[in-house]
Amino acid sequence: MFDAVPNDATGYVAAAYVFFFAIVLIYIAIIGAKLERIGRELTDLTDRLEATGETAPKGDKATGGEGVG
Repeated sequence: MFDAVPNDATGYVAAAYVFFFAIVLIYIAIIGAKLERIGRELTDLTDRLEATGETAPKGDKATGGEGVG
C-alpha cells in the first residue's frame, strides 16, 4: 500500500520548507530592524522637541488630542 522508502521528491520538499523558513526569518529581521530605527528616530525627535521647549499641536493625533477630521 505505502512505500517504506521515501521517493525522490522528499529532498526537494524539505529544501522548499527550509527555504521558506529562511525567507520568513529574513523578513522578520528586516521588519525588526525597521521598527528599531523608527523607535530611535522617534526618541530623537521627542528629545529635540523637548529641548526646544515646544509642544506638539493640540489636534495632533499622535498625542491623543482631539483633531479635526
